[in-house]
Amino acid sequence: MRIVRFLVRRLLQLVPVLLGVVVLTFLLVRVLPGDPIRTILGPNATPEDAAAARARYGLDQPIVHQFLDYLGGLVTGDLGTSIQSGTSVGAEIGLRVGPTFELVVLALAVALVVAVLLGVWSARHADRAGDHGVRLLALVGNSMPEFWLGLVLILVGYSVLGWFPAPSGRVDPDANLTPLTGADLLDAALTLNGPAFGSALAHLILPVATLSIVVVAPLLRSVRASALEVLHSEPYVAATAHGLSGRTLLRGYLLRATLARLPSLAALVFGTSIGSTVLVEYVFSWQGFGQWALRGLLYRDYPVVQASVLVIAFCYVVVFLVADVVQAVLDPRVQI
Repeated sequence: MRIVRFLVRRLLQLVPVLLGVVVLTFLLVRVLPGDPIRTILGPNATPEDAAAARARYGLDQPIVHQFLDYLGGLVTGDLGTSIQSGTSVGAEIGLRVGPTFELVVLALAVALVVAVLLGVWSARHADRAGDHGVRLLALVGNSMPEFWLGLVLILVGYSVLGWFPAPSGRVDPDANLTPLTGADLLDAALTLNGPAFGSALAHLILPVATLSIVVVAPLLRSVRASALEVLHSEPYVAATAHGLSGRTLLRGYLLRATLARLPSLAALVFGTSIGSTVLVEYVFSWQGFGQWALRGLLYRDYPVVQASVLVIAFCYVVVFLVADVVQAVLDPRVQI
């Protein structure tokens, strides 16, 4: 019951947060240099064509009137119409969010497993050669740009070794995949399409590896630091002195106490990854949410930029809400 009250209270707090994001995004996107209509129509457009386009998208109205129209559309679930493509922004989000979420969730899952395994092992072998090696790998992973690492993996995995498909999409065109959620691997599993599942998995390996290597570094350092703190804590030292088995010490003391501090950082990494996947998506021609949002920003597509920022903000607050609940479950000392 306490968790239910906490969830209700946090969900109610989402309203002013998202409203603030809506207002700030609406104002900031309109002070960006450049004219979206001129960007779309090109330099050869006549003043009459530009005026007609502005009237079509409501950009000839006062800014207060534009904001009220936008806010009214949000209340009814209408995110507007893309100036660049002329299609519904909501429909485009439905096509783009699935592939990006699939990429980010799989990359974060791999990074969490690697970070927990290596971080705990490194803490238990602190100041030894293996510990120094793990810390060096984390430093190297944290220093590599996503686009450079992606290009290196493409060069090695596709061009040299030929183990992975070309970075030209998310699934082979002849796989006959029926789209359901936009996440190709999930859609292939739901439709029991074996060839499409294998193709989607093969296309996912390199971008997931790229994003995982980049995000595993902060997670690994956090896990190692938490594990070291637990290893030197009085409860763990007392449990060791009482002769508890190594498995009990590992599972009952070290892992539980270490994992209790991980959800908040994992939520932060998840939220950051959604916005930073744009480079990975461009390198691998992923056609996901990040690539779509960046294209909207480059073209000054107001509805696309506003919707993309709102989606990222919503993901942030929801993921941190889930992280708080998970942390409370893992650590009874946390009050919610």
